[in-house]
Amino acid sequence: MYQDKTLVCKDCGAEFVWTAGEQEFYAQKGFQNAPVRCKACRDAKKQRNNQFNSRRGRAAGANK
Repeated sequence: MYQDKTLVCKDCGAEFVWTAGEQEFYAQKGFQNAPVRCKACRDAKKQRNNQFNSRRGRAAGANK
């Protein structure tokens, strides 16, 4: 049913493979959109978000 697909990362422009297994996992979780970032860019985005959120948490705690 699923076949590997080659996608292009919206951040770095690199091609990456969205495997049939990953597509099946997405479908099982109810996700309707294909990934738009390669693994390296997804990881970098998560790290940026975690750093941003931890800074906001410390700043919010300091105001109490």
